[in-house]
Amino acid sequence: METGYKVAVFGAYGHTGRFVVAELSERGFGVVASGRDEAKLLDLAADRPGLDVRQASVDDPASLDRALEGADAVINAAGPFADTAAPVIEAALRAGLPYLDVAAELEANIDTFEAFAERAAGATVIPAMAFFGALGDLLATAAMGEWTSADEAHIAYALSSWYPTAGTRAASKVSRERRNGQRIRFSGGRLEHVKGDLPTSEWTFPSPVGARKVFGEFTMADVITIPSHLAIPEVVTYMTVEAAKEVVTETSAPAAVDESGRSAQTFLVDVVVRSGGEERRLVARGQDIYAVTAPLVVEAVHRVLTGRTKATGVVSAGEIFDAADFLAALAPHITVES
Repeated sequence: METGYKVAVFGAYGHTGRFVVAELSERGFGVVASGRDEAKLLDLAADRPGLDVRQASVDDPASLDRALEGADAVINAAGPFADTAAPVIEAALRAGLPYLDVAAELEANIDTFEAFAERAAGATVIPAMAFFGALGDLLATAAMGEWTSADEAHIAYALSSWYPTAGTRAASKVSRERRNGQRIRFSGGRLEHVKGDLPTSEWTFPSPVGARKVFGEFTMADVITIPSHLAIPEVVTYMTVEAAKEVVTETSAPAAVDESGRSAQTFLVDVVVRSGGEERRLVARGQDIYAVTAPLVVEAVHRVLTGRTKATGVVSAGEIFDAADFLAALAPHITVES
C-alpha cells in the first residue's frame, strides 16, 4: 500500500543506503535515490526500474536542493558524516524537510547537536537514527519507564562477528584523526577526551551468549543520544573483545546470506539502568547491524511524517518518540525482552 510520501535518500547506493531504499519501497514510500556517484546511482536504478535518481554532491548546494525537490523528508546514509551531515541538514532546512541520518560517528553527532540546536528550532533533525545511537537510546528510555533520572546506564554489545563496511572504515578513520590519539567517554555528566587503553572486564549477557570479555568505554553514539534528553550522569558502552578487534583488522565486507542481503551476523544489546538500589534491564536481539538500521530509520521517518512525535529541533530517538511503542513496532526485525 502506498503511503503517499516520498523520501530522498542521500547515499542510496551505499551498503546501508541500499537497505534503506529497499525498506522504504517495501513500506510503500516513494524514493528519490541520490548521491555523488552517478554511475552507482544508475546501477542501483537498474535493479529497481522506475527509481527516481538524482545526482547530488555536498560540495554543490544547488544539486542538493534539486535532489530534495518534491520530497517529504530526507535520510542521509552517506558517510563520513563529518563531511555530509551539515550540508544535507542545511539543504533540508532550506526545503523545510525533516532530516534523519544513520551516523555512528560521535564527532558528527556532537557537531549536529551543537551547530543546529538553535537553527533547527521548530524543525526536525534526528541524528544517529541507526543501530548505534538510536537502538540503545530507545532501550534505555523504555527501561527508565516513569523514572525521571537515573544514576547510570550501561549498554553492552555482543556481536557474533563484525565485518565493517568500507563506509564504517572511512568514518572510523575520520574519527581517529579528529581525536588525535584520544578516546571519548561520558562521565560525571559530561563528555571527556582521555588517553590510555580501553579497560577490559567481563559482562554476563543473557543466554545463549553468557559471560564474555568486553572492552569498557568502547564509546558509541549512545553516549551522545542518551544524555541529550535523559538525566543520567554515567553512560558507558561495552563491546565484546572479539568483535572490537575485527573493526581494526583487515577483514572482508559483510557477505549476504539471504535474499534481503543480510549477513549472518547476529547481535545482542543488553541495556541496564540503575537508580539508587534499583536496576532495570532490556535486551534486544536481531541479525545484521547494518540491515536492521533500515527498519529503525524508516519507522522513524514514518512516525515523523504522520505526526507521532513528542519534540522538535535536534533530537534523539528516545526523546522524540514513544520508546516502548517504537520498539514494539520493530518486530520481527528486533526482539526485545526484559
